[in-house]
Amino acid sequence: MRILIALTYYRPHISGLTIYVERLAKALAARGHVVTVLTSQYDKNLPRRETLAGVNVVRVPVIARISKGVVMPTIGLVAWQLVPRHDVFSIHLPQLDAAGFAMRGRLLGKPVVVTYHSDLSLPPSPVNAAAGAAVELINHLVALQADALVAYTEDFARHSRLLSRYLHKVHVINPPVEMPQPSDEAVRAFKEQHGLTGRGPFIGVAARLAAEKGVEYLLEALPRLAERYPGVTVLHAGPREAIGEKAYLARMQPLLERHRDRYRWVGSLNAEQLAAFFKACDVHVVASVNSTETFGLVQVEAALCGTPTVASALPGVRMATQMTGMGRTFPPRDSAALAEAVLEVLDHRERYVKPRGPIAEMFSPATVAQRYEELFEKLLRRVKREA
Repeated sequence: MRILIALTYYRPHISGLTIYVERLAKALAARGHVVTVLTSQYDKNLPRRETLAGVNVVRVPVIARISKGVVMPTIGLVAWQLVPRHDVFSIHLPQLDAAGFAMRGRLLGKPVVVTYHSDLSLPPSPVNAAAGAAVELINHLVALQADALVAYTEDFARHSRLLSRYLHKVHVINPPVEMPQPSDEAVRAFKEQHGLTGRGPFIGVAARLAAEKGVEYLLEALPRLAERYPGVTVLHAGPREAIGEKAYLARMQPLLERHRDRYRWVGSLNAEQLAAFFKACDVHVVASVNSTETFGLVQVEAALCGTPTVASALPGVRMATQMTGMGRTFPPRDSAALAEAVLEVLDHRERYVKPRGPIAEMFSPATVAQRYEELFEKLLRRVKREA
């Protein structure tokens, strides 16, 4: 099968959406399919075309940015060239060009499968308000034209502004998650590298420093945590200056400075380093504040390393700890409740650690790719019947 996948940002960009698509694309390619990713050349130093782990990557030049989105005048022409060469079109929202993609798929008789990763929430400004309204309209146009919509969980689908209106098209497929099993030696080396010996417990955050991630609520919870655990330290892995987040970072600086003795930024990590990071942490926190977070893949990544998570009780996000049995949830934006949930896990950690095997199987990229493959084949059979 020839599969075309479209999204705004692909590797080396780091985000939950990018990681999801990378894992899916690689797993589909490993199953013998020809996979092409159509994406933006968000960095001019990136090649226009290359092959990464068996996946063909086609990048289109960017001439401007609108908040976290990009403007690519030639994307339509490239899509017209690529869509006819493929059997199915997998589109990942949100992205500004999705309506044109879906239209091309429909006109050319290709099944269109749309994976909806999150609702869009932008910082308040006239430009962002216009961009947000445009994206909402685009999303509905895409959903109307799509043959199928994919959601991570039924919980999120039923609460999503978009998906709740198209539930008859929704297919629930677990997100693809993989994480190497860290060795004790790697964990020791990680702690030594970052000067963590003699401190603890460690609370992990694996996220961009972005407004929707709610890191400030964890920092505000630190005084309460320090009352019981004087050596408590936050370890933050991920990009420090995420795209479109300069204003948020400026607002965060006083809080980061206030807690500098209990906050360590360890940078962006590769898979092996991230595994050691999670294993080094006693508990992991997802403090997201809105529906741009629909699941939190890092919750499963942490679970695969034996680390429980305390997560915001947002639709979809609250499901990961239920599925793995590894953690607790708390009301979003509630620092006091966050502190109490973290303390519960730290005080009774053995209750929240489960075997790795069943969790790995549930979220295996190979398993997820097979579910997508089955959906693609079902839609292709329908197209042939209707031809």
